[in-house]
Parts: sequence; C-alpha cells; structure tokens
Amino acid sequence: TARVVEHKNARLAIIEDDKFLRDLIVRKLTNEGFDVKEAETGEDGLAMIRENPPQLLLLDILLPGMSGYDVLDALRKDEQLHGLPVVMLSNLGQKEEVERAESLGAKDFLIKAKYTPGEIVSRVKEILNELYM
Repeated sequence: TARVVEHKNARLAIIEDDKFLRDLIVRKLTNEGFDVKEAETGEDGLAMIRENPPQLLLLDILLPGMSGYDVLDALRKDEQLHGLPVVMLSNLGQKEEVERAESLGAKDFLIKAKYTPGEIVSRVKEILNELYM
C-alpha cells in the first residue's frame, strides 16, 4: 500500500495570475492540510521559492512578464532548486507546449479546461506520493 505523504509538512507553491482559479486551488489545498504560498507573477514566484523552497510547484505558463517557461528555465539553472518538482497548469495543450515543458523538466502538464480544481489537488497528492514515498 502506498504510504500517503504527511500533508501537514508538505509545502506547496502556486504561481498563477488568474486570481479566481488561484484562490480556488489554494483553498482546496489548504483544506487538505497543505501549507501553500502563492504568487501572481513569475518574478514574485521565483523570489518566493528561493526564500522558502516548496516540495512542489504549480506553475501557470501564461503569466504577465516572465512566462512559466522562463520560471522553469530559471529553476533548472539554480543549484538549490533544479530538482524542484513542477506541475505546469495551462490553457494551451498543444503537443509542442507539453514537449517544451517536459524538456525543461516539468513533472506533469495539466490543461486547466480539463481538470477541476479538485482534480488538480488529487493529481498533486499523487505526485507527492510518488516523489516522497
């Protein structure tokens, strides 16, 4: 049987500029006992992550200023953070988008239109279980 991660200790971060969606996901994750930090832009998100690295990052691709790809690229070049598991959130599901995210080391790629916030939370838990079992 898979050992469930002790969620109380799991620190998550989300970088998403859609406030409505971000609030929904943050609320659901918080209700599950996760400690969630949030940012609206790539720049703010990177600063937040460098200050207090999470165990998993939910990252939107289309952000004002720095894109999710730029954030992912910056993480991969950062010695402290290059191993951080990242789940991309996107409205873009084109093959090249997914491949680009994977080539930059994203752990998963969730198309927002196909996942409810609840399903996103379930996927986050699955990934945490795979990573930290």
